[in-house]
Amino acid sequence: MRTLVLWDVDYTLLDCDGLGREAHEAALTRIIGRDPDLPFLGGRTDLGVIAGALRAHGMEPTPELLDRACATLVREFTARAGLLAHRGRALDGAAAAVDRLAADGGVVQSVLTGNLRPIAELKLAAYGLGAGLDLDAGAYGGDDEDRARLVALARERATERYGDPFDAATTVVIGDTPNDVTAGLRGGAYPIAVATGRNGTEELRAAGAEVVLAGLADVDALLAAIPRGSVTPPGRS
Repeated sequence: MRTLVLWDVDYTLLDCDGLGREAHEAALTRIIGRDPDLPFLGGRTDLGVIAGALRAHGMEPTPELLDRACATLVREFTARAGLLAHRGRALDGAAAAVDRLAADGGVVQSVLTGNLRPIAELKLAAYGLGAGLDLDAGAYGGDDEDRARLVALARERATERYGDPFDAATTVVIGDTPNDVTAGLRGGAYPIAVATGRNGTEELRAAGAEVVLAGLADVDALLAAIPRGSVTPPGRS
């Protein structure tokens, strides 16, 4: 039975130097009519960020308004995509980790990201990280406000594509925030945390990650941390 590995994108695989936040601010300014007061975006879904900002400014996030806001966000980020090569980078070890897993016949790998899919694709392509990932088997920030629900959706898509009955014992989420860890646990996956963003090792462990890596530079350590076969995820004995 294969293992489904779902990567977070921002500050796990890459750093695009705040371009995502700039696109959010520009898009929401167009929709709301004034500068939005945005929280830290790490670990949140784009849909959740947009809906929260609309509510905070007294606007009901109807499906029609959410669709318009998401389309505006994609346009704003696409307009900045040419800056990705100069503002940002793949994190150390990210390309090697993706390549090693892509060559492993026992692994299917995709993304579980808060980004809307077109934005995730632009970021991954800019830093040469998309080729080893089956993006059709993942889940994105436009699929649901709640990141935890993306886990089941990614499993369904991967099972449909590959025929493997991916479950909590064979699904791994890799991310850099406590939100990534708790989403993995709530969604039914084994979380592996990397301390490559704003959160340190202790914060990630406190969120429930049994495995916390300093980064991806030690690819062998990452591969050793990925469970194979029948493994009971933490907190689910």
